[in-house]
Amino acid sequence: MYRGIILCFRDQGTLNPFQRGTCCLMRRDTSQSLTPEISLRLFTPTCRFWTEKPELWPFPDPHWAIYWPGGQALARYLLNNPEVSGGRKVLDLGCGCGASAIAAKLTGASRVVANDIDPSETYNMIGSKPDAWDLILLGDMFYDEDLADRLHKWLQTCITTHGAQVLIGDPGRAQFESHDIRRLLHKLAHFELPDSVKEENYRLTNSTVWCYNYKPDL
Repeated sequence: MYRGIILCFRDQGTLNPFQRGTCCLMRRDTSQSLTPEISLRLFTPTCRFWTEKPELWPFPDPHWAIYWPGGQALARYLLNNPEVSGGRKVLDLGCGCGASAIAAKLTGASRVVANDIDPSETYNMIGSKPDAWDLILLGDMFYDEDLADRLHKWLQTCITTHGAQVLIGDPGRAQFESHDIRRLLHKLAHFELPDSVKEENYRLTNSTVWCYNYKPDL
């Protein structure tokens, strides 16, 4: 995503449709988020595609340009607890706007990869052979039952193979609360969302950070 934004300063005639679409992303005032210290370029009402019909957008659903509440909770938790990511290799899976990855880097992570399946980002890691990550972050990823099932299986592989710690941020979506993974989680932190975030997320009021306590059979 960030490469696409940088390219927007060049002649737009040389850009592909996705890159032209990212030109409308604005540096949004994040003082009304859980992490006012992180500045982000996001999809805002000043973007001409905000009120345009989705079929006329130059890109698919711009999930990567929205600061979702689960990601906000994860980023806030890392900033409040820098020892969690400090000196560690961190994967922000389904990174969206990348705020959790930015928070990990700001708190001293030795290596950070922000991964998503959007064409502007890197390949889809879910189901692939996992690298040796110390910490895996997932914000707002349990919105679909099939995806949740695949995530559950892949995360177990990451923990069994490399002993990764897994943190999940979610605002209490029904698909997450009803999934089997929920019984394996331990609550680490709970944040009330700012009013503006509530309004943008169907009146969800809180977001929680969970630790995945899966213990493989030895």
